[in-house]
Amino acid sequence: MNAMTRRIAVGTVAVSIALTMAACGKAGDKSSDSSKDKTIGLLLPENATTRYEKFDRPLIEAKIKELCSDCKVDYANAAGDPTKQTQQVSSMIAKGVKVLILDAQDSVGIQSSVQAAKDKGIKVVAYDRLAQGPVDAYVSYDNEKIGELQGQALIDAMGADAKPTSKIVMIDGDPADPNAASFKAGAHKILDGKVDIAYEQSGLWKDTVANQKVTAAITQLGKANIKGVYSANDGMAGGIATALKGAGINPPLTGQDAELPGIQRILAGTQAATIYKAYQPEADATAQIAVALLEGKDFKDVADTTAKSGSGQTVPAHLIGAVAVTKENIKDTVIKDKLYTVAQICTAEFAQACKDAGIQ
Repeated sequence: MNAMTRRIAVGTVAVSIALTMAACGKAGDKSSDSSKDKTIGLLLPENATTRYEKFDRPLIEAKIKELCSDCKVDYANAAGDPTKQTQQVSSMIAKGVKVLILDAQDSVGIQSSVQAAKDKGIKVVAYDRLAQGPVDAYVSYDNEKIGELQGQALIDAMGADAKPTSKIVMIDGDPADPNAASFKAGAHKILDGKVDIAYEQSGLWKDTVANQKVTAAITQLGKANIKGVYSANDGMAGGIATALKGAGINPPLTGQDAELPGIQRILAGTQAATIYKAYQPEADATAQIAVALLEGKDFKDVADTTAKSGSGQTVPAHLIGAVAVTKENIKDTVIKDKLYTVAQICTAEFAQACKDAGIQ
């Protein structure tokens, strides 16, 4: 073999090896992309409210795994920090997730992040709170109706005190959460004209803030003049109940989310009602839509209505009902649905209250 022939042979071998390596690289890249194609991002807003870590996350992850055994869920929680959630969306985009389930900490502020995800071809499912921007679907509850249920529960609990001259205190949720505005609007539909809303402030979904606000309301209005308290959720109701107890008063108090301490306060008589929103249907519908989007399938059988976001988008939606829980129907709601066991509710402190309510 002369020098020219050797150079040609070596060159041919080199090209062959390069092509083989390139082919292997492409195959590897395809495998990697395929793995990413099966990743669904899940971003929840905060962990102060027990529902997100205890119910929403595991229920969504389990349903996704049931529907798509080789799917991966990449999870992060914003811990109440909208800037952190913005960074988490950026991280999900960089990782190449194909679908993002987003429960926005700040529904307005997250809009540019939603747009950034859409620009990369990522499908976005707004979960529980309707984020602004081009989301593909939305799953939540009929939140204005929930506010109506809260308002009616307070009126019912006030009984003869539910009259236009009776002063009540309203502690609303975080204004950055669009659901808070819906709860507030629904409650006002029921309460306006029937009672005197003498003090209304945001508690920011924090028990400490709610405690401070109600303490200020007691000072401003006089403890004997407060005939009822609306709390937008059970977490804040805990702080409110402490403030009321400290003042030596126990007016009817509402809440939401059917948190275990809220249920126990209802049994003990320091909270009149909460709102039970079954988490399983919300989680299941969200997982079904996310997997359908991942696989390029239609999801209109799940998203059976529409909702309009604050930025003007009309979004395919699935909205779930809720029910007011009082001492009389704890057995037929949260216990029947196995949200909590009797043992979890009826600890030593609440054993007698459970017995009195027929829960054993």
